[in-house]
Amino acid sequence: MGRTEVNALKSHDYRFSVAPMMDWTDRHCRVFHRQLTRRALLYTEMLTTGAIIHGDRERLLGFDACEHPVALQLGGSDPHELALAARIGEAFGYDEINLNVGCPSDRVRDGRFGACLMAEPELVARCVDAMKRAVAVPVTVKCRIGIDDQDPEVALDTLARAVVASGSDALIVHARKAWLNGLSPKENRDIPPLDYDRVYRLKRAMPGVPVIINGGIPGIDDAKAHLAHVDGVMLGRAAYQEPWRLLSVDTDIFGEAAPHASMQDALEAMMPYIEQQLARGTRLHVITRHFVGAFHAVPGARAFRRHLAEQGVKPGAGLEVLREAIARIGAPAPAEAA
Repeated sequence: MGRTEVNALKSHDYRFSVAPMMDWTDRHCRVFHRQLTRRALLYTEMLTTGAIIHGDRERLLGFDACEHPVALQLGGSDPHELALAARIGEAFGYDEINLNVGCPSDRVRDGRFGACLMAEPELVARCVDAMKRAVAVPVTVKCRIGIDDQDPEVALDTLARAVVASGSDALIVHARKAWLNGLSPKENRDIPPLDYDRVYRLKRAMPGVPVIINGGIPGIDDAKAHLAHVDGVMLGRAAYQEPWRLLSVDTDIFGEAAPHASMQDALEAMMPYIEQQLARGTRLHVITRHFVGAFHAVPGARAFRRHLAEQGVKPGAGLEVLREAIARIGAPAPAEAA
């Protein structure tokens, strides 16, 4: 355990994070989330090693400085390629490199990465070792509690101990199995039962390793309850579909003031970034699609969504569309409903 104790990050660095989500947590989403919380750790969408090594790196990896702290999530299973991709990510300025061992999609499985790697803990350990040797920033693993017919008690412990022995700085555990045979990726997000107690037991078994829990967590109050058992909480769909919840993260989780008092203020703070992106040729809807759930339980929320949906997609749509949508809100949005 010596290497783990040296490398492990302090648990408070991981108290709250927003999950990496395919097609959701792009750079525009992360800049928006950063207006809502200064302290949450943000993650990229999963990027494959092949895309990073051979693709347009600036398009794939570029991010705004305001996003820090931000982690790069990698998909792959070749230790050499993962080490190279991790080194490239570190050079771009990412604060952490995370290995995906939890995604159940067919494309991921066919590429021999994601959740199917739960069946190959020794390979995952070699991947972590290669990445740790390649970079100075933390290397972490995000996994499931098991796949298919695996016994979660054995599968999770085996993977966790293997990657920690190879230097993994933290473990992020989606508290469900992934059924690679019989369930679609969407079904794998809902149908396998949640087993938070299994993640709690892992933390008790590995007290010196930061353990972060993920999966089906609906809000900040629930996150606070989990923090009695683990080092951190990762919010996924709730953070994306109901981003207003993030306005209370800094206050309720970290005991600090929120960066903005209301969602209106946060969206106003987004204006310079949006203007910059529009000047580069980005279409407004590519950014404002992340704002759909911004307002909750306030007059005008539906009109806000409708205006963005109808006007934001039009060619040439500019900041005036967002301002008009905000004007349809009748009162400041609450940080979080009781």
